[in-house]
Amino acid sequence: MAEYKRLDEVCAINMGQSPDSKSYNENGDGLPFFQGNADFGEMYPSVRMWCNAPTKVVDPGALLISVRAPIGALNFAAEKSCIGRGLAGITPKETVDIKYIYYCLKGKHAELNAKGTGSTFKAIAKNALGETAVRIIPLSEQKTVVESIDKVSSIIATRRQQLSSLDALVKARFVEMFGDPVTNPKKWGTVPLTELGELNRGISKHRPRNAPELLGGNYPLIQTGEIAAADLYVRGYSATYSEIGFKQSKMWPKGTLCITIAANIAKTAILDIDACFPDSIVGFITGERTNVLFIHFWFSFFQKLLEEQAPESAQKNISLQTLKELDVIIPPLGLQTRFADFVQQADKSKLLEQKYIYVIRHSLVQYKFGGNRYDTKSNEFQAE
Repeated sequence: MAEYKRLDEVCAINMGQSPDSKSYNENGDGLPFFQGNADFGEMYPSVRMWCNAPTKVVDPGALLISVRAPIGALNFAAEKSCIGRGLAGITPKETVDIKYIYYCLKGKHAELNAKGTGSTFKAIAKNALGETAVRIIPLSEQKTVVESIDKVSSIIATRRQQLSSLDALVKARFVEMFGDPVTNPKKWGTVPLTELGELNRGISKHRPRNAPELLGGNYPLIQTGEIAAADLYVRGYSATYSEIGFKQSKMWPKGTLCITIAANIAKTAILDIDACFPDSIVGFITGERTNVLFIHFWFSFFQKLLEEQAPESAQKNISLQTLKELDVIIPPLGLQTRFADFVQQADKSKLLEQKYIYVIRHSLVQYKFGGNRYDTKSNEFQAE
């Protein structure tokens, strides 16, 4: 029979503490040192730094969880390691399978992030992490659950490889049809990007973080991180403008190519919805001589070059003028359209794969672990 317990009832939580910066090194002196989510790999974190004067230490097999920006990323310590303040180490106190706890917490990413506090960046406190509900079943059943989800994870990994193959196929198709746009071996004519359509910065006279009254309405607001994370299209959003926010911004139409010019440099995605965005994003609406899908993939060949050339102060950025002066190859529009048709077919295949991955992962985790959370006011577990 299942019951819900607080995480800190069944596991010890060891919050990390950053050692003296002089103890960090890259030559293998001391214990592997992990500061936060940036150190994480697919299953075991890749060792990039060592520490010869560790403060907080975890044993091999400890579950590692990121407790600061972003909250909730999970991994395991492959060996005895030092952890900084961006991580916590979790080890069983009772008869629980640590891999089972890993899967329990993997399904609670949104809940853990909602518990984060802080103005510069969110962090979750030990008590808030400890009150997280975990569904406890007999140890033999825990092991069965882990085996089941491991099998599903293997299927998901295979499906993700197929998605990566589709990405590579589209890029190879671009080169086959148009050549490498950086070297232009097919000698296509070129024109500045600004001559191929409307190219302007987004508008946001006031930063939402400094003016909360700008948020919370009916107007979708897209930020640079969402462009960088998008695959091809921006199909959703996590923030909205209020009427006040919308008046100091601008709505861009579906089909606009979004180009980031700050923090994330020259990342692109196409709006699949009407949306607003700030001046850290440039919008490009194609004219009659080019296709938005062609331009999106054209940018993918120049993104690293533009990022390397971007000046850096507090954060990297490029100017609107830099984008305007980019010379774009102009193959015949019919050829661009043929490429766009190929991309759309590949995108349909990717959407089906992504939907399959989402359904099998979330349905299994929800079925096995449920969605209960610990309510601090009633001191009881409540259904979400």
